[in-house]
Amino acid sequence: MGGSGFYGLLYLFTFLTLGFFCSTVWAWSDPCTTDSFLWNFALFGVCLGQVLHVSYRLRSVSFEKDFQELYLCMFKKLGVSLTHFGKIVACCDGDIHTIEPDHCFAIEGKTAIDKLSVLLSGRIRVTVNGEFLHYIYPFQFLDSPEWDSLRPSEEGVFQVTLRADNPCRYVAWRRKKLYLLFAKHRYIAKVFALVVRNDIAEKLYSLNDKAFDKAGRRYDLRLPSYCHMPGTELEKADVFLQVPVQGERTA
Repeated sequence: MGGSGFYGLLYLFTFLTLGFFCSTVWAWSDPCTTDSFLWNFALFGVCLGQVLHVSYRLRSVSFEKDFQELYLCMFKKLGVSLTHFGKIVACCDGDIHTIEPDHCFAIEGKTAIDKLSVLLSGRIRVTVNGEFLHYIYPFQFLDSPEWDSLRPSEEGVFQVTLRADNPCRYVAWRRKKLYLLFAKHRYIAKVFALVVRNDIAEKLYSLNDKAFDKAGRRYDLRLPSYCHMPGTELEKADVFLQVPVQGERTA
């Protein structure tokens, strides 16, 4: 009834406290209900203690404004509790990093893939071979395709360049520390798998059909498993995907 997490507990025990308080007042007014008064008063005290305890824990689990916005935009809608989110924040040591305009977060073929990052503010331009691919906006991952393309024991470098269009701020988790967190908390691992792959899907949809090189070949969509295909072959493939019109069916 009260839901999960700290707010659910606070909701539940608050109403239990009010209920047992009313029962205690009723039992006090009747001299023949001494046992009932004692039991209700004891339960009232227990529930009141739980309300105070949960309120204290809720106050102690507080984050900076950037992390509060990150929780609201990415994790709260998935039902992630503040306790689990606190472990996620602790894994990155609560650090916020900045990028100045025209500075690079990653350089194609040079920057190692050693972390997972989320943009908190600003805008990042993604290019490959000098050609624009797409933008990255706040509360999107900066390197989700690179993260998903490697196994925990593998190493690699970025195949794209990420450059800041304006002052940017982001949070980053080191690969080793994050994998250790996943090993201890399978629930957090499943949450990250969901948000990372959802972010990859959004990035793929943001790419348009103009992302061809001069030879007519489509660029890699930042995933090593994505195959090159000439634009002429894509056009031929579209012929087989066309839906016949009503007149052709009747003919």
